[in-house]
Amino acid sequence: MPILTTEVRCAVDHLPPAAVLTLDGVTWEEYEQISEDLEDRPGIRVTYDQGTLDIVTTSHAHEKRKYFVGLVVWVLSEELGPDVEGIGHTTEKRKRDLKGTEPDQSFYVGNLERTIGKEELNLETDAPPDIVVEIDKSSQSLRKFPIYATFGVPEIWRYLVRRKEAQIFELHDGAYVERPASRFFPILTGTVLARFIEQSSSHGQTAALAAFRRWLKKNKLNK
Repeated sequence: MPILTTEVRCAVDHLPPAAVLTLDGVTWEEYEQISEDLEDRPGIRVTYDQGTLDIVTTSHAHEKRKYFVGLVVWVLSEELGPDVEGIGHTTEKRKRDLKGTEPDQSFYVGNLERTIGKEELNLETDAPPDIVVEIDKSSQSLRKFPIYATFGVPEIWRYLVRRKEAQIFELHDGAYVERPASRFFPILTGTVLARFIEQSSSHGQTAALAAFRRWLKKNKLNK
């Protein structure tokens, strides 16, 4: 195992939850080796941007909220369409841009022939996901926005744990602009998303998801 990779693994082993380790001057080859070496570590997100490497550890609360947002997307698809395909926190990287990152969740919405049947995502040839999700406790996800913009990800859902606030961003002219609602699911606003994420924390995921489904059925009839 290369010396740098060994040192990074040792440092990561001592990181507390919701911590960030930043390294500068990392080559693309070192980034790929470090990412591969950390594949067996749950709760780790690795981001690389032209020599700067960020390693973020997640928390139990972070993972629960991430999972619940995924459930919300499935209910939206079941009740409203279109079909979705989730790919979790699959690494999204492109060597020609020297950029790579791992969102908390990623989804393709409609046009699923772009992803069904593919075992790996290759942004050298594949279209990026339509929606990425970031559960953010330390504002670290903002450093990922230029990477997602380079890849052409149309929409970002960002949940701020400390503020109990959800934001929806749409890619416009190469940068992300906050919008009141999702372009893929216009009924979903940041306020509604935050409300049910927090309900999942206080009342449990099953109860919160059932409440969201009831809310969705009621409000789609009023549209």
